[in-house]
Amino acid sequence: MYLLEDWTQFALDLPIRGFAPWETKPEDAPYGRGFRYCTAGVFLLGRVLEGATGMTVEQFAEQHLFRPLGIKRAKWAFSPLGEAQTGGGLELTSRSLIKLGELYRLDGQWEGKQIISRKWVMQSISPKVQVDSSTKYGYLWWLSSFGKTKPFQAFYMTGSGGNKVIVLKELGVTAVITSANFGRADAHQLTDKLISDYILKEETLINTSRVN
Repeated sequence: MYLLEDWTQFALDLPIRGFAPWETKPEDAPYGRGFRYCTAGVFLLGRVLEGATGMTVEQFAEQHLFRPLGIKRAKWAFSPLGEAQTGGGLELTSRSLIKLGELYRLDGQWEGKQIISRKWVMQSISPKVQVDSSTKYGYLWWLSSFGKTKPFQAFYMTGSGGNKVIVLKELGVTAVITSANFGRADAHQLTDKLISDYILKEETLINTSRVN
């Protein structure tokens, strides 16, 4: 996709995946879906948003998300045709990222105002597809559990290099880990180890109610 000018057309031209006889068909899988993450598909969501709202992605995010949360620094990546890359590349500070996680931990509320409807938040973090034996997927939120001695359910954003925004609602905890382990096959495992070994360490849970 990145070698072409028109990323939207690239996404639309992708072939429909078939399933070999020995593979599980979507209709036979949990939630009736098969899972394949595709950055081009998430980029296409940005174009759908623009068509539905009549605003650019940047304008919509600024008006309905960043400004209400007090996020003043956001640097978008763009396609060669000037379309915001909603599939990745958005640069935000750790403090801004944690606001996004906290917004969802608080059911879409921020400083007493409902920024996102609670119904949408619940839909977003409810499972829509089984990724593997321990991971599910909602609307762009990953769903799994963390912790060694006692697993805690979490929903989280995860990005290249091991970056992660994780919400452990049961504990009232939102945490951000920024990492530059780009190109490493174990980048996400290293981040998950930090969460299990430090954030969810027993004495840490006793002494703090929120990580930020």
